[in-house]
Amino acid sequence: MSGTVLIVEDDEDLIQIYREILEMHEFDVEMAFNGEEGVKKFKEFRPHLTIMDGDMPILDGYQAFKQIKEIDNKANVVIITGFSESDLKNKEAIKQGLIKVISKPLGINELLALAKKYNQIKVEK
Repeated sequence: MSGTVLIVEDDEDLIQIYREILEMHEFDVEMAFNGEEGVKKFKEFRPHLTIMDGDMPILDGYQAFKQIKEIDNKANVVIITGFSESDLKNKEAIKQGLIKVISKPLGINELLALAKKYNQIKVEK
């Protein structure tokens, strides 16, 4: 595998599309359908990259992001949102270490570029 990606998204069709694209490019993909489940999966799998929707039930992407950063302050997290990158919530998250805010829809090329960038596995000798 090329690395691990956790996708946290409440749209089941969209999460399946992302999973299929990433797996075709040999990424190991974990999925979660809300922020709370995403935090649990992050603890368990420690992915190289987490991509999550900003607006989800139970725990939104911003709340889940904060919890993930408490677990691992070096975690690579991207939020996909329908809101502007200049939105106050997005600006605050970027100050707290969010890698990037991406406006929906997330294109295939951008998805693959992110996965490749944050999944450079270092082999220990």
